[in-house]
Amino acid sequence: MSASIFRAHTAGIAAGYVADVLLGDPRRGHPVALFGSAAAALERRSYVDTRAAGAAHVGVLLGALAAAGVTAECAAARSGFAAVALTTGASVFVALGGTSLARTGHEMARRLDRGDVDAARALLPSLCGRDPSVLDVSGLTRAALESVAENTSDATVAPLLWAALGGTPAVLLYRGANTLDAMIGHKSPKYLRFGWAAARFDDIANYLAARLTGVLVAGCAPVVGGSPVAALRAWRRDAARHPSPNAGVAEAAFAGALGVRLGGPTQYAHELEIRPALGDGQPPDVGDLRRAVRLSRAVQAAAAVVAVGLSVAGRSGRRAFPRS
Repeated sequence: MSASIFRAHTAGIAAGYVADVLLGDPRRGHPVALFGSAAAALERRSYVDTRAAGAAHVGVLLGALAAAGVTAECAAARSGFAAVALTTGASVFVALGGTSLARTGHEMARRLDRGDVDAARALLPSLCGRDPSVLDVSGLTRAALESVAENTSDATVAPLLWAALGGTPAVLLYRGANTLDAMIGHKSPKYLRFGWAAARFDDIANYLAARLTGVLVAGCAPVVGGSPVAALRAWRRDAARHPSPNAGVAEAAFAGALGVRLGGPTQYAHELEIRPALGDGQPPDVGDLRRAVRLSRAVQAAAAVVAVGLSVAGRSGRRAFPRS
């Protein structure tokens, strides 16, 4: 593949990130929402309460996405620089959700600041799957902050990383896997077996990105007056106690960077989880939620720089070691 195509790939990653910063998620007709609708329609036909059925469900959907990504990237490569940049940029833009995450976190803080608990409860499902009806101001603040932390990795760092490593097919495959995990990867009675494959695939897909997120959170901690050392200490000490191998890294690093304590009772529609404490200090207040949003934006920008750097390094490596 020519150096020009690799430069186009790098330009597309940068353009996709900038588009997300400027535009956020489309309000209607978002491709991720369309994929979710297709997945739900297939589930109505394919659901059987077994792991095998769930694995087949995931395989069909992700296989279709991967094939579409490969087809699009090959067609773009035949057309030249502009087509590759546009295809890569569009796939990155579709996969990213960092700006909408930050906007929603900021809006949650605004509603809590003015004491409108009902409005904050109505907004919470946009951030996470917890039951908002049982949460007070403190609970809503913690839920929102933990979601901002986890989704900084899921909605920005991971898509950018996969775009840099594998281009359009990889980033589309990642976004599909993350969407399926959100739909069926939880441990409700209905999805404990059917959603097992979706949850495990998402764990694997997010493993590297979550740890990159931890590093970037530590590096960006001074942006919000936090300590890189405290972020790394909380990650090392607390993350492994979290039920998720990946969310625990992001949440613990955020807790350390912000100097707050996360974790505790976490009510979902299907169960109550008692999460371990992450970090030191007091439970977060609304001001800490605002700081978390600023930290998330800083980490997102840093992740974009890393992704562009990886893409450039990958291009240089391929040129330095051409196939014989």
